[in-house]
Amino acid sequence: MQAAVIVFPGSNREGDAVKALERATGKKPQIVWHGDSELPKTDLIVLPGGFSYGDYLRTGAMAAHSPIMREVIDRAKKGVRVWGICNGFQILCETGLVPGILLRNASMKFVCRRVTLKVENTDSDYTRLCKPKQELKVIVAHGDGNYFAQKDALKEMEDNGQIAFRYVDNPNGSVSDIAGVFNKQRNVLGMMPHPEDAVEPLHGSTDGAVLFESIAKTLSV
Repeated sequence: MQAAVIVFPGSNREGDAVKALERATGKKPQIVWHGDSELPKTDLIVLPGGFSYGDYLRTGAMAAHSPIMREVIDRAKKGVRVWGICNGFQILCETGLVPGILLRNASMKFVCRRVTLKVENTDSDYTRLCKPKQELKVIVAHGDGNYFAQKDALKEMEDNGQIAFRYVDNPNGSVSDIAGVFNKQRNVLGMMPHPEDAVEPLHGSTDGAVLFESIAKTLSV
């Protein structure tokens, strides 16, 4: 399995994502700069966390128009797996690759702490190794992680199995405790928590490793 990690000005979790992917796959991901217009052949594209373009205008809004995103969107529409984490989730929402938007946290404060996620759908390449309703201890670190979608959109997402994770202890006010969502085809996943920072004992939790192992195993078959 070959992965690629997209780096934007202001990204700060690309190194963590690279290490987590390399740990799961045994192969170092390719690093792709936001200003590039072409992507190498890859099975998985990761949009990492951080503060792309300093979060100016609106989180993820400027990054969504980076040259490389045209290729990311095209690959996603062709079925390539795309995984957006934290700021990457915000970028996915801005491009329309996943439904909904991310608002300022309900507390109006930056939140950085450990949270517990409940796996809502195990029928995806990202969660296939998880048990139904399995709980994962990971961390969040964001100021704009308050997920929102209209009632009709939420119902459609529920009906389609597009809710990937919910917070057990909602840190930001997200509607229906949503922490991560899929697109309809479930090849695109956006999530606010950082599983890449919960893959080894020194992190205080290894619960995030199952997601990397799941995608690695599925795409290596």
